[in-house]
Amino acid sequence: MELKLSLADEAATVAAGESLGRACLVAGMQSGLTLFLHGQLGAGKTTFCRGVLRAFGHRGAVKSPTYTLVEPYELGPQRVFHFDLYRLGDAEELEFMGVRDYFAPRSLSLVEWPERGTGVLPEPDLELELEVPDSGRQLRLAAHSGNGEAVLKALQNLL
Repeated sequence: MELKLSLADEAATVAAGESLGRACLVAGMQSGLTLFLHGQLGAGKTTFCRGVLRAFGHRGAVKSPTYTLVEPYELGPQRVFHFDLYRLGDAEELEFMGVRDYFAPRSLSLVEWPERGTGVLPEPDLELELEVPDSGRQLRLAAHSGNGEAVLKALQNLL
């Protein structure tokens, strides 16, 4: 299952992230969800994550965890882990930080630059691709699991 959206600007990117976050909550996260975010530098991946985190109740700043690799957010009963693997030297480094413990029930893992963790990261429930054409952004979401499909169906109902 796939969904494509046109996003006019940064505010639309945040709003799309917030809608996806609400869809995750509606669809349920009992077994956990993993989302891979693809796109060139500056495409809006962290901006999109800011919207997702707002849906979970986070009101503070959202920074890209480029140097720390992961930023954890405890938001009520849910946990959201925002990964940025751009500066990761070797996927094996993820094993040393105990990355598998992050992908747990009732958690949402948002992973920017997931290709740098190939072989160590679990398969995603959803993959998001942000492209920057001449104006605005194009967002493509593709489900790769039953949980991912449930989120996309919930998202379609929210839009």
